Amino acid sequence: MTSTRAREFGIIIGTGTPGPHNAITDVPGVRVGHATIIKGDAGPRVVGEGPVRTGVTVVLPHEGSAFDEPVYAGYHWLNGNGEITGMAYLTEFGLLGSPIGLTNTASVGVVRDALVEIEIGSLGKGRQAWSLPVVGETWDGMLNDIDGQHVTTAHVWEAYESASGGPVAEGAVGGGTGMICHGFKGGIGTASRVTAADTGGYTVGVLVQANHGARERLTVNGVNVGRQLPESGLPHEGAGSIIAIVATDAPLLPHQCRRLAQRAGLGVARTGGAGENSSGDGFLCFATGNRGLPSDALESNPPRTFPLTGLADAYLDPLFYAAIEATEEAIVNCLVAAETMSGADYLTIHGLDGAALAQLIS
Repeated sequence: MTSTRAREFGIIIGTGTPGPHNAITDVPGVRVGHATIIKGDAGPRVVGEGPVRTGVTVVLPHEGSAFDEPVYAGYHWLNGNGEITGMAYLTEFGLLGSPIGLTNTASVGVVRDALVEIEIGSLGKGRQAWSLPVVGETWDGMLNDIDGQHVTTAHVWEAYESASGGPVAEGAVGGGTGMICHGFKGGIGTASRVTAADTGGYTVGVLVQANHGARERLTVNGVNVGRQLPESGLPHEGAGSIIAIVATDAPLLPHQCRRLAQRAGLGVARTGGAGENSSGDGFLCFATGNRGLPSDALESNPPRTFPLTGLADAYLDPLFYAAIEATEEAIVNCLVAAETMSGADYLTIHGLDGAALAQLIS
């Protein structure tokens, strides 16, 4: 599936250089898979029947098994009216030891449990699973029969097994299928930046599940476009949420991952997001620059010491700038990729036309 993207309309965010796919998958080894669930025509909401507009997105941090080989990670909440599971373990140990799942608010549990099932299936004979999977959510209950809990274990397996590198489908796909962003159709978006060779040549990729923002605050390249557009008429604008996953191949330690995750919030702010009271805005960063980290949960006799490469904090600024720009562009990519969708109770959420957006900021 190909998606329309901001740069196709001449909308260039910032001054940084994107990676080959301008996606989180530009970080070597990172893969993304989606399962999109669309059932029933637009019409009255019948709990358990539909209409269904939801799904699952899975991010795999490297080419191996995330269950067997953790990577350093950190996270930051801009506003905590939301959920990302597994954060107690991640905070305590600074490790990401599972794939990352993204879905709707009511389906966090089934996605989390399915990832445990996937781990059990991936283990060799005689090994016992131990996992605290990471699953983030945003609420798609305007377009989707969210209380019907239509996401199943099979959908999680579908997203996991379809995960690949290269271009990433954006817009109303996977966990972003039923999401709304700044009063327009939202969903999944991604972008990347590669730092200059003299600053390490590291790649920073961001993937967002965008379900946040008020129309009047929407800003692109410093231009407030929201006030130039008709009001959406939707209740409770700004009450939604955004989850951002930041990946990098830089050799960051856990505290540095946390600091890089924070910068995603500045990208959200540059597009007009404000972390409103009713918004759940969570950002997670993982770094693949140190591989072969021992997993105490899986190793009966882990090494007493192990080698690491660390990036001095004084050299983090280029990564900060990259994360900010990539987050901003990921949100804009999400908006121009997502097409108009109708769903529960006949609600229609319009897509943001990329050509019209380019005119507004020219």
